[in-house]
Amino acid sequence: MKAQEEERRHTICVLVDNEPGVLARVIGLFSGRGYNIDSLTVAEVDPRHKLSRINIVTSGTTFVIEQIKALLAKLVPVHEVQDLTVEGPHVARELALVKVLGDRERLVQALRIADFMHARLVDSTPGGLVFEVTGSSEEIDAFIDLVEPVEVSRAGVVAIGRGHSILGARETGEDG
Repeated sequence: MKAQEEERRHTICVLVDNEPGVLARVIGLFSGRGYNIDSLTVAEVDPRHKLSRINIVTSGTTFVIEQIKALLAKLVPVHEVQDLTVEGPHVARELALVKVLGDRERLVQALRIADFMHARLVDSTPGGLVFEVTGSSEEIDAFIDLVEPVEVSRAGVVAIGRGHSILGARETGEDG
């Protein structure tokens, strides 16, 4: 009997037409099959060609991830699917706004932690601070655990391949 394969976290980038309904179709693909999305970001990256980039972080076995990639590639508005986790080195960052409330002592402690972890103070009011934190998801989690905020807003993971790996090189005429 074969041992059950362990789930692994993957960062998948999808280049799509920037048109209404595309994101809903991508999300529907996941929800319709019971797959979870850990993080999702989308933005237009090429206005001239009307292309958007979707960064999806999800977890699954090798079989599940391959199935997700194949299903994504079959969607009509999808131009390219890239699994950065298996294609080589990549850079992934996340942004969070973190609000801390408390007395002077608590806020000073939060400022020390922020300084140590390279978080940036972006707003302060009497009794409250808001920090901007960028880094890996694990770094964001560590900052949140240390400052024990009252509110957090996370932007989700954005990722890009290192070196000569270019998503959409075929559409834009770039060498890949």
